Amino acid sequence: MIGALAVRAGLAEPTGCVLESPELHSDALPGIDELVFGGHDISSIPLGKKAAALAEAGIVPARLAAAVQDALLEIEQDVRPLPVRDTQAEIAEAVGADLDGFRRRHHLDRVIVINVSTTEPAPRPHPAHADLDALRAALDGPDPVLPPSALAAYAALSAGCPYVDFTPSTGARLPALDALARGQGLPYGGHDGKTGETLVKSVLAPMFALRNLKVRTWSGTNLLGGGDGANLADPAANAAKSASKQRVLHETLGYTPQGDTRIDFVEDLDDFKTAWDLITFEGFLGTRMRMEFTWHGCDSALAAPLVLDLARLTAAAHGAGRTGPLTELAFFFKDPLGQVPHALADQWQALRDAVAAFDVRNTRR
Repeated sequence: MIGALAVRAGLAEPTGCVLESPELHSDALPGIDELVFGGHDISSIPLGKKAAALAEAGIVPARLAAAVQDALLEIEQDVRPLPVRDTQAEIAEAVGADLDGFRRRHHLDRVIVINVSTTEPAPRPHPAHADLDALRAALDGPDPVLPPSALAAYAALSAGCPYVDFTPSTGARLPALDALARGQGLPYGGHDGKTGETLVKSVLAPMFALRNLKVRTWSGTNLLGGGDGANLADPAANAAKSASKQRVLHETLGYTPQGDTRIDFVEDLDDFKTAWDLITFEGFLGTRMRMEFTWHGCDSALAAPLVLDLARLTAAAHGAGRTGPLTELAFFFKDPLGQVPHALADQWQALRDAVAAFDVRNTRR
């Protein structure tokens, strides 16, 4: 929000916003200045104080945090606590009512719901996950049926809102929710924003494959602080995140090299992250070699412009009549939906083709 407000006011450049590339220009995409913000938050800390904290941590310039305080106060009027009800069906209905009220108050063409909450553990399978009618019946019961991200997706889709999951959580990745999206004529996207180490993997792994070099091992250690780091100290959430980060190697190389990805919480790092990767590989006549890289990044600064891009892309897809999974958004995700290429260059081409198609479809509608 800070970034969008700053760009809108001419106080900052849209650096990191993929859609600002000339190759992705499209009249079908809403501008950053057309976005209206609101949502549900488990935190009661005012947005202005959050902005000040980000400035103090060195994540955003203090002058920008100060300049957008009034605008953040206006957005605050459209931030709601998560509703508490007796059943998940009632929670979804309350969330849907909030979304509809937001749409009406601001006379919006459409509302895009993007999940940017912390990673949740993989859910236990439930028979209702496979069938929409069974899911609706089960949600009326006293026991939780859906994890929070999937309940948010159910509420959004039921309210006529496209849904995007920027986390590795379940979100709309259930057969029942896919059926709901298609029945409502809505698109959805995900999962797990690709901002750091995995972004580098999606560039390097294709290099090894194209040069026919055999990757023997690929191990990585991620050190991060902040709320995400604290949440990933939970073994179940950590396992879900680590699995998402490793998928790119198998999908790109065609096999899974030895090694794994570790994620450790280091409180002192705050919102910054360091990733160390060691790759051993084999060349001509079996010669053993290795490569190492270190990534130092700020997750918030890397993720925020992508969230703006995803809101704009999903709005254009909805306007073009797309329904079901938005596989062309793979460029943005570690664990994208569908059977898609995982090499970044291939994903970039798919994104370019999709944006060009949005122009054609929006013209016809």
